[in-house]
Amino acid sequence: MGVIRKQSIRNSIIFYLGMSIGAINTVLIYPNVFNDQPEHWGLIQLIVAYALVLSTFTSFGIPKVLLKFFPVYRDKSKLLMYSMLIPSIGLLFVTLLYIFLKNEIFLAFKMDPLLQENFMYVLILIFCISFYEIFSALSRSYLDAITPVVLNEFFLKTYTLIILVLHGFKYIDFSTFLLLYVSGYLIKLFVLFLINFLNKRVSISFKLSDLNFDELFKFGLYVFAGGLSIMIVTRLDMLMIGYLLDLEQVAFYTLAFYIGNAIAIPGRSVISISVPLISKAWENQDIKEIDMIYSKSAINQLIVSGLLFLVVWLNIDDVLSLLPEKFSYGKWVVFYIGLAQLVNMSCGVNGAIIVNSKYYKYDLYTNLILLAITVLLNFLLIPNFGINGAAMATAFSIIFFNLIRLIIIYNKIQIQPFTLKTLLTIILLILVYLICFKLDFDNIFLSIAVKTILSATLFISICVKANLSDDINKLISDIYLRIFKK
Repeated sequence: MGVIRKQSIRNSIIFYLGMSIGAINTVLIYPNVFNDQPEHWGLIQLIVAYALVLSTFTSFGIPKVLLKFFPVYRDKSKLLMYSMLIPSIGLLFVTLLYIFLKNEIFLAFKMDPLLQENFMYVLILIFCISFYEIFSALSRSYLDAITPVVLNEFFLKTYTLIILVLHGFKYIDFSTFLLLYVSGYLIKLFVLFLINFLNKRVSISFKLSDLNFDELFKFGLYVFAGGLSIMIVTRLDMLMIGYLLDLEQVAFYTLAFYIGNAIAIPGRSVISISVPLISKAWENQDIKEIDMIYSKSAINQLIVSGLLFLVVWLNIDDVLSLLPEKFSYGKWVVFYIGLAQLVNMSCGVNGAIIVNSKYYKYDLYTNLILLAITVLLNFLLIPNFGINGAAMATAFSIIFFNLIRLIIIYNKIQIQPFTLKTLLTIILLILVYLICFKLDFDNIFLSIAVKTILSATLFISICVKANLSDDINKLISDIYLRIFKK
């Protein structure tokens, strides 16, 4: 767990720095810059959403294929060439569909005219996202998870902040802003490729005869179908709001969704480091190592994500009152999404365990179930409850999805991530909330500061005293020694 702890700490620092910049962008800058034309913000979100979903098609599960089989093949150049060839073919196919059937596609998905005018940016982003994920997987295979995180979480969000300010002060118009926004994805892809190239990780061979195509394709097919399902689910709410409502509602939902979804950030750093280690453990059939990663990731993610959810929900009314009025109606979106992510984080790295095992087919099955439930619930709930309905559908689907995966892992390899410490952490979160939620002051900023500091201090102190996580105690001890024992 030492490698996971060291890199996840570094990754978490970058994640939190990126989260801070992202929070400034999403909670403060975007609503004010696009207050008069929220449909422009909605357009940006839909462009990214369509690109993410379609890039899952073009990639065909390749990033996970590269991660899983990287330890297996001695000649990495052939595997990398295969990994680059598949998304190139996929991108060509999607581009041809757009050229010859774009009017039919626009009509079928009831796309807003503004989205139709700018749909070409979706194709550019598909290229950027597909190949960025490949080179990110390559970096992670060499146990360098920090570089992709820095580019994605720090660079891109800082770059976005700069062009948002330029647009907000009318130095650039919206068309120029959109062009620069998409260019940010191109820049981060080029930088990541260059870093991998300079570190001599990029080597390709056109002789692919030694590859086991059946094995690679079969695994890629199942991962693709499963990955497509999960990507559609995570973006379906936004796409369906655009389909059933309008671009403005997409913008309003984006803000509330971001606040609720922020608590999942710690889990990303743990997962990004855990995947290659779990893959290696499966190669060695080391179930004990997998069990340790599973349980430690679950309690660590529950504690950190639980603290973030606690702070967010304690301050939600005050935070929303600071926003432009039309953006301040997403309180229950925050709750449903935050609760869903808290459950998701508390279940540990269950997805990585399934995908990298011989039971990887279950990743497809569970994702297809998740997709079916999410589509059905969105169609039922959005017309009746608007953006709250979209959040409710997402929350129920994610919770049910994790329950199924927990059952599969326990049934197949007899491990599960929960202990008595899990229950104690949940009880502690509830108690701290009950202590702090009535604390209100006339000054909003004072109220936010007091509730945040008091709740965090109480929760962290008791967590450390009760030794709910060895890794978190070790982290706090290391920080203390560095500050006070120099």
